[in-house]
Amino acid sequence: MNREEVTDLIVTRKVKKKLTWAKLAELVGHSKEWSTAALLGQMTLTEAQAKAVGAALDLPEEAVEQLQVVPYKGSLPTSVPTDPLIYRFYELVNVYGTTFKALIHEEFGDGIMSAIDFNMDLTREPDPKGDRVKIVMSGKFLPYKTY
Repeated sequence: MNREEVTDLIVTRKVKKKLTWAKLAELVGHSKEWSTAALLGQMTLTEAQAKAVGAALDLPEEAVEQLQVVPYKGSLPTSVPTDPLIYRFYELVNVYGTTFKALIHEEFGDGIMSAIDFNMDLTREPDPKGDRVKIVMSGKFLPYKTY
């Protein structure tokens, strides 16, 4: 069983058992954002976390073991994504990426925002014109060093 098969099994069992990502995150003991990334194959769970998820989803031992293996990160194809929601993030980076870069460099200097030392919070923001998606991302600034 490979990691992609484990991810597919997790999604299938989550739906069958009518569980939410937030409920599974409670079992993992981290935020719903980090836990969802882990259960979708992008992070590594501890043995205790993997066993808790495995028990809740009735996963085979082989799947529980795979959850503890450091994954190959980056689940999107190298071409332009076709899923409409993911495409909008691609579009957002295409339109605002240079703005993010310019403003971060002006404020912090030459460097990057870490995706390792990183937090994210996704919430629903009620609005009379239609609810809004609010995503707050916070990553440590990592300056390029000279040597």
